[in-house]
Amino acid sequence: MSVRDALRRAPMIGDISGLRILRVGDGWDLVRTPAEIGFLALAHLRATDALIGPVLYDGPNERLYYAIQTGTSDSGWDDLPVRHLSSNSWLVAPGLELMDDWFGGWCELPDDDTLTDPGALRAALQHSYVTAVCHEASSDARV
Repeated sequence: MSVRDALRRAPMIGDISGLRILRVGDGWDLVRTPAEIGFLALAHLRATDALIGPVLYDGPNERLYYAIQTGTSDSGWDDLPVRHLSSNSWLVAPGLELMDDWFGGWCELPDDDTLTDPGALRAALQHSYVTAVCHEASSDARV
């Protein structure tokens, strides 16, 4: 099932209009990145004409979530500043309705079952300008 279809069927969260809760691991997993790094990787993916699946920007927590194929945990995310989310994970996401600037929203939300290729995402996250930001951020954290 595509993320778009999952959004249509997902239950709303309490009385919060527009927010849905999606079960992860049924047809697609997520890779969560810090927003600064995730936006650079997204720019790289767009520049290389890679297939890009749903990408959610979580404004309050400054994170991006990339939808990838289920079962790609063997892609080895341990050496990158990301977290792979699969079975037993849930995502709070805006529905197909527009959300405000504070919350964030969908950077990409294809009409079909397109998912981001984990290899292309990994390559984008390992690109030199992305890794430079990672090293800069870790240096700043030590100060």
